[in-house]
Amino acid sequence: MSRTLVVTNDFPPRAGGIQSFVYGLIARRPPASVVVYAPRWVGSAAFDLRQPYPVVRHPTSLMLPTPAVARRAAGLVAEFGCDTVVFGAAAPLGLLAPRMREAGVRRVVMVTHGHEAGWAGIPAGRRVLARIGADADVVTYLGEYTRRRLARVIAADKLVRLAPGVDTGVFHPGAGGGRVRAELGLGERPVVVCLSRLVPRKGQDTLLRAWPGVVEDVPGAVLLIVGGGPYRRTLERLARPMGGSVRITGPVPGAELPGYLAAGDVFAMPCRTRLGGVDVEGLGIVYLEASASGLPVVAGSSGGAPDAVLSGETGLVVDGTRPDEVAAALVGLLKDPAGARAMGERGREWAAREWSWDLAASRFARLLEPAETP
Repeated sequence: MSRTLVVTNDFPPRAGGIQSFVYGLIARRPPASVVVYAPRWVGSAAFDLRQPYPVVRHPTSLMLPTPAVARRAAGLVAEFGCDTVVFGAAAPLGLLAPRMREAGVRRVVMVTHGHEAGWAGIPAGRRVLARIGADADVVTYLGEYTRRRLARVIAADKLVRLAPGVDTGVFHPGAGGGRVRAELGLGERPVVVCLSRLVPRKGQDTLLRAWPGVVEDVPGAVLLIVGGGPYRRTLERLARPMGGSVRITGPVPGAELPGYLAAGDVFAMPCRTRLGGVDVEGLGIVYLEASASGLPVVAGSSGGAPDAVLSGETGLVVDGTRPDEVAAALVGLLKDPAGARAMGERGREWAAREWSWDLAASRFARLLEPAETP
């Protein structure tokens, strides 16, 4: 059996969308076919013991394309007899590809996310991506937006779509939303939930600026913001005048996230592009997890986020810089619960049909085979 070395900065137990994506792909490979090289993180030793494949940890929490990392990765290629290498995020570790070929690797697969699309918008980033693309056999993209951005510097015949999957057995309407509502004292109040890392791009501040207008039209509505991150203090300051109509939970364990989604009536994350296009949403897997949970979604128009919504069918796409537009979308959904439920039902059907992990795993498996055309 051929063996694949996965070199990635993004791997559990560190939380995040890219980490979940990379882990989900690996978890569906035969255990004897995979070796992972990733940074050390809090709790990584216990996590690694539970995996059926080897996980080799770098001694620090970040890996860069340095000679030391290159030597370690090349050593793993030799030690485990790997003939394929997958870079869990193409930039910047994909710069190690030439060294991997010298070590004996015959196939190089680069997985891209939102940040590579952002890099494609600046000259220095384009130069790095061009080098990475030149050394790859395959460069994956999430959706049409990221494909267009990457195609500026990477040959079109190397670009292949590979998006994350959604586990509809984990994310579903009965995943424990009633328990979460009871714990938070929400009762039967209308709930808009936003589950994401707390950073400016995700648009939680726009939700908070929109919220007084929502509560004016839908008395008793609650905004539930779930997650941790550096923007938390700013968001708590913005929320303070709104009292009990806003709840900011902070981070919650991964196993409890489906319950928090299922506790909502509407999911909203009005993401926006920042820093001249460098900070952009690649896709937004949480929109699809919310759809699988039976919720209509309100997504920002940043980058590839609209690829995760069938606008008008499974949710709405809004300008994440405009609180009035966000408020109007939320009010419309909250005041039409039957229509919102119908959107959520269509979203769950779409997630199960088009975004299953079985589809993603099958596509990934084909990319690893040198004899086949992706």
